Amino acid sequence: MAKYILVRLLKSIVSLFVVMSIVIIMIFELIPRNKIFDNDPSYRKMKGENKTVYTYQKWDQLGYLDFKRKNEACTVVFGDDEAKVDACGEEGSDEQKEMIKQMKTDKYEVDYFKNGDPYFVHTYNWIELLGNYYSSMFFLDNANKVQDENNPDMERGYHWEKNPYNGTPALVCSGCQYKYQLWFNGSFPFIHTNKFKLNFGLSYPTNQGVPVYQVITDGQGSEAKKDQAFPTGSEQKSALIQTTCKYKTKTDKLDQAKFKDNYASCRSSYEDPSMVTTSFVMGIIALIIAYAFGVPAAIDMAQHKGRFRDQLGIAYINILIAVPSLAFIFFMRSLGSIAGLPDKFPMLGFKDVRSWIMPTIILAMLNTPSLMMWVRRYMIDQTNEDYVKFAKAKGLSRTEIFRHHVLRNAIIPIVNSLPSSVILCISGAFITETAFAVPGMGKMLPDAISQMNNNMVLCLTFLFTGLAILAVLVGDILMTVVDPRIQLTAKGGK
Repeated sequence: MAKYILVRLLKSIVSLFVVMSIVIIMIFELIPRNKIFDNDPSYRKMKGENKTVYTYQKWDQLGYLDFKRKNEACTVVFGDDEAKVDACGEEGSDEQKEMIKQMKTDKYEVDYFKNGDPYFVHTYNWIELLGNYYSSMFFLDNANKVQDENNPDMERGYHWEKNPYNGTPALVCSGCQYKYQLWFNGSFPFIHTNKFKLNFGLSYPTNQGVPVYQVITDGQGSEAKKDQAFPTGSEQKSALIQTTCKYKTKTDKLDQAKFKDNYASCRSSYEDPSMVTTSFVMGIIALIIAYAFGVPAAIDMAQHKGRFRDQLGIAYINILIAVPSLAFIFFMRSLGSIAGLPDKFPMLGFKDVRSWIMPTIILAMLNTPSLMMWVRRYMIDQTNEDYVKFAKAKGLSRTEIFRHHVLRNAIIPIVNSLPSSVILCISGAFITETAFAVPGMGKMLPDAISQMNNNMVLCLTFLFTGLAILAVLVGDILMTVVDPRIQLTAKGGK
């Protein structure tokens, strides 16, 4: 079993990166790169050389190409030779000619500004695109990460000290990009680390300059300030999360009033949950309601096949399947408004339970038809098996047969699909969240695609694909837990 899981994990990782590679190539090779500026107001206001520089800098930042201006190219070619670097900056000098020749040799295209200064562009091919993306995707912190010329003698190393919030041991680092490398608290997953992170780049053009992962996971609304004690001994209300602090080259007076060192660039906490948390909470509650209603109803339908209960359940299933989801959502939203419930989530906000009622109930109801239909079908299929006939011959009652035999076998496919349903709650529900203006994950991927937010699209592709693959594996394992007769491996261990 352990070998099987390991092989499946390796295959899953390969599958994940195959999907990612296809999406990367599609985005960077098949879609015109000028499209990324369609939603950038700053770009539309620019003219002349400023626009040219801005364009190439954005393409460079987003991974389309490598853009170097004259001074950068001189430094690349001549390195630490300051005399040659200075001479390279003079128009028509031998050093500049040598630099241009070398850049062309390195497959850079050369062009010139109106003042005669050259600039260089190397557009990546698909192999370079993949290599660059994956090489920057994985961040591993270490004590030599920070290189600050203004602080050449900084101490480098690790030591243990108390977590500023709960006094538990925390591993901190001097010289790393993040001060807190490992710490513990009462929130999932309880053990936290900044040692290793996935880097999906910066969001653009929406939430411009903010790391994509931070856009998804940061809270929303106004900052949540609470009483905190800082390393300098200062005590004040602050929204800063000290365990997220990164090294900051230059600190201001406000930083120096709180921190003794340069680890002063910290994320803030917010009063409302993040988009991913919002979608997950709403999805999980809806799923619980759907299973709590749908599974017992389907079992009852199967036990009374052809009778009034069964026909009523089939009518319910057919109506919900036949009615377009959008029409059903707006109909239910109207009923909710008549009952005094908000028709838009932000009207009452996260903290009012009434905001969650209609979106959650609608999601649950939309999940019940397929669930009821398949559970009923599995149950009825099992009633035609030989073991049911044998149980009847032994004198077992219909209720006993359904409860102890039919249900056990019929529930296996449901158990197999349950992890997918749970994990994929994170992806949100596009139509429902849009109709109720819920600030969740549902519309994030469509919005990212329409706005050409490449890094956001790639991050969400990685997240959703990885979760889907993981859900399939967990579902297979759960089947063996529910029914030990199921073997995922052959006798030979294959």
